[in-house]
Amino acid sequence: MGLVSQDAINQMRALMDQVEEPLQRTFQNVHQGYINETLVRFLKAREWNVSKAHKMLVESLNWRVQNEIDNILSKPIVPPDLYRAVRDSQLIGLSGYSREGHPVFAIGAGLSTFNEASVHYYVQSHIQINEYRDRVILPSASKKHGQPITTCVKVLDMTGLKLSALNQIKLLTILSSIDDLNYPEKTNTYYIVNVPYIFSACWKVVKPLLQERTRRKVQVLPGSGRDELLKIMDYTSLPHFCRREGSGSSRHSDSGSEDCYSLDHPFHQRLYDYIKQQSRINEAVEPVKQGSFHVDFPEPPAEEAEIAKTIESELHKFGNGNGISDSLNGLKINHD
Repeated sequence: MGLVSQDAINQMRALMDQVEEPLQRTFQNVHQGYINETLVRFLKAREWNVSKAHKMLVESLNWRVQNEIDNILSKPIVPPDLYRAVRDSQLIGLSGYSREGHPVFAIGAGLSTFNEASVHYYVQSHIQINEYRDRVILPSASKKHGQPITTCVKVLDMTGLKLSALNQIKLLTILSSIDDLNYPEKTNTYYIVNVPYIFSACWKVVKPLLQERTRRKVQVLPGSGRDELLKIMDYTSLPHFCRREGSGSSRHSDSGSEDCYSLDHPFHQRLYDYIKQQSRINEAVEPVKQGSFHVDFPEPPAEEAEIAKTIESELHKFGNGNGISDSLNGLKINHD
C-alpha cells in the first residue's frame, strides 16, 4: 500500500476517533475488527478523498443508528409462510466459497419477481443478508483462512429476463442505493451468466455510465460460465445454475439442497435459525411484532438515477414481445 493510501487511512482513523459514542458502537458492527479494510472501502468509494469518504461513512453510521440496523438480525419476517414467499421471489443464496475464501453469492436476476410482499419486506430481507454476510460469514471466513476476508463474489444469472423489469426499477434502485451508500466495495467481481441477446444490447448503453472501478469488476461469461468459474472455485461451490456445460438454467435443480435459493438450502436454514435465535434473546425486552421492519430509503445517487432511467428507456425501445429481458436486475450492478 502506497504512502498516499496509508496517509489517507491514518487521516480517516483520526477523524473516526472523534465521532460520538452511538456511532462508535455501530461502527464496530461494520468493521468487525478490520478497521483499516473498512476505511479503505469507503475511501475507494470516494476516490480516496478523505473528506468525502469520512462524510459518507458518518452518514452511513447515522443511517444505521436511526434505522436500528444493528438490531435487524433479531427481527424475523413473520409468519414463516411470508418469509418463504419472500425467498421464492427474491432469489439469492450462498453457493460456497472461492479458493481464496471469498463467499460466492448467487443471484437469480432474471427469475426474481419481487411480487409476493411489500417493498419493506424485500428491503428488510436484503439488509439482513448483508448484515449476516458482514457479521457472521465474512468473520468466520477470515478466522478460517487466518487473514482478513471482507468481500465476496457475486454470480448473476440472467435466465428468464422479461420486460417486467420496468415494474421493479423503483425497488431495485432502492436496494442498489442502500448498498452503494452503506455497503460500498463489498464485491470483488460480478460474474454474469446465461446472458440473452437483449442484455448485451442494453449493457453497451449502460456500461459507459458506470464508474471505471465498477466496470473493471464486471465479467460477462459465455453460457453458464461453468468453465471460467471453475478456475476460481471448486465444482461444489458453483451455483446450481452454472453446473450445466451449456447456457440456460432452471429455477430449481434436481436436488433442493443444491438450489442455493431454496429456503431448504443450508445457508438459508442457518440464516433463518440465527435470526430466530437472536429474536428469542431480545424477546424479553421487546416482543416480536407482526409486520415489516421499516427502513428509511436513501435518495438514490445521481448516477443510480441516470442508470435506471437509461435502462427504462432502452427496454421501451425493444417493445413487448418474445421474452424480452428483465435487464434491470442484471444491469443494476451496485458499486459495492
